[in-house]
Amino acid sequence: MAIRADHFDGDLETGMNAARGAVFDAIKTAGPTRADALARVALVAKLMDNAFLIPGLNRRVGFDAVIGLIPGVGDVVSAALASYIIWEARQLGLPRWKIARMIGNVAADTAIGAIPFAGDVFDIFFKANQRNLRIIHEHLGLPKRGPQQIDGTAMRVGER
Repeated sequence: MAIRADHFDGDLETGMNAARGAVFDAIKTAGPTRADALARVALVAKLMDNAFLIPGLNRRVGFDAVIGLIPGVGDVVSAALASYIIWEARQLGLPRWKIARMIGNVAADTAIGAIPFAGDVFDIFFKANQRNLRIIHEHLGLPKRGPQQIDGTAMRVGER
């Protein structure tokens, strides 16, 4: 059974548009939370700077160093991916001077990373995305790693 276009009265389309509008309004109202944005930024920073462990050196590298091995294009792609963190930081309300610091981190990583061999070594040690994540955490007052203070009572082992 086929539906002919000349028999379509538009009621179904109007109802679908209203339902679609209600869904988008609910999403806008709920919106992504600050925690969601921080989780996305942390994931991108980890993948770009600390995704893999180099055996023997006990040093972590990410896709930034791996993509940077591709001459010319690699560092541009890495900079584009790193700029996502800057965009999220702007959405989180970081001031312009902190955004400028973040842009400087990515610019230094891109410029020095473009130098053959030396830039690849630089990418292993200079982790622009982790630095930018730290700027976001400091601005929002979040701890870098774990709790700043431990609750409980300290006791020497011999005093039990």
